[in-house]
Amino acid sequence: MSDFRNGYSTPAPAHADMAVDAGLRSFMLGVYNKLALGLLVAGGLAYLTGNVPAVQQLFFAPTPDGRIGMTMLGMIVQFLPIVLLFGSMFFMKNPTARGVNMLYWAVVASIGAGMGILFLRYTGGSLASTFFVTAASFGALSLVGYTTKKDLTAMGSFLIMGVIGLIIASIVNIFMQSGTLYLIISGLGVLIFAGLIAFDTQRLKMTYYQLGGNEAAMGVATGFGALSLFINFVNLFQFLLAFMGGNRN
Repeated sequence: MSDFRNGYSTPAPAHADMAVDAGLRSFMLGVYNKLALGLLVAGGLAYLTGNVPAVQQLFFAPTPDGRIGMTMLGMIVQFLPIVLLFGSMFFMKNPTARGVNMLYWAVVASIGAGMGILFLRYTGGSLASTFFVTAASFGALSLVGYTTKKDLTAMGSFLIMGVIGLIIASIVNIFMQSGTLYLIISGLGVLIFAGLIAFDTQRLKMTYYQLGGNEAAMGVATGFGALSLFINFVNLFQFLLAFMGGNRN
């Protein structure tokens, strides 16, 4: 999911060593600003659905064995980002900046609302500390992707295959309910999405140069770039919770 490629050009290794200029800084700042605002909105919606009783009951409900489950609305919201992302691959053949922005905010809102369940599973302190660790890691990894002269295309392809493996393993573990497998998946998830943050940052940098100042295309790339980095951030955060999250029970 994090390798959502619409709107991107494939990086050309020959151009990987390029001077940083004001235009690139402005472009990347636009991506990071949209990402930061998206995280703020998602966090606000997660807090709303996880802490306001009237809203919480619409999305989450206790299961017979005492765990926290989801209502029908909660399940719809949980799977909506996947539907939106896959749907856009078919219906956004010629994406516009406006269309990509709508997709971005729809994904941000649905992921944010669904993440309210984290407030019911983990303590507020552990959520806050994990978020700050994720933010610091994201900044460092994105800086690596921005400044490195090494082409990360091959690594990115390998990591994307890893994401597919994670999805399959996660589905298998739904039926196995293995704590050990869950920790293995979480550990691999941390490594994979850490690598994808660096890879997607470099890919954004390459995309900027390939677009050659085309404002309309850069508007599309900004939206897709923020979306890709947002998904990477959220996944890294959730996988880190497996190790840093303090259970409420």
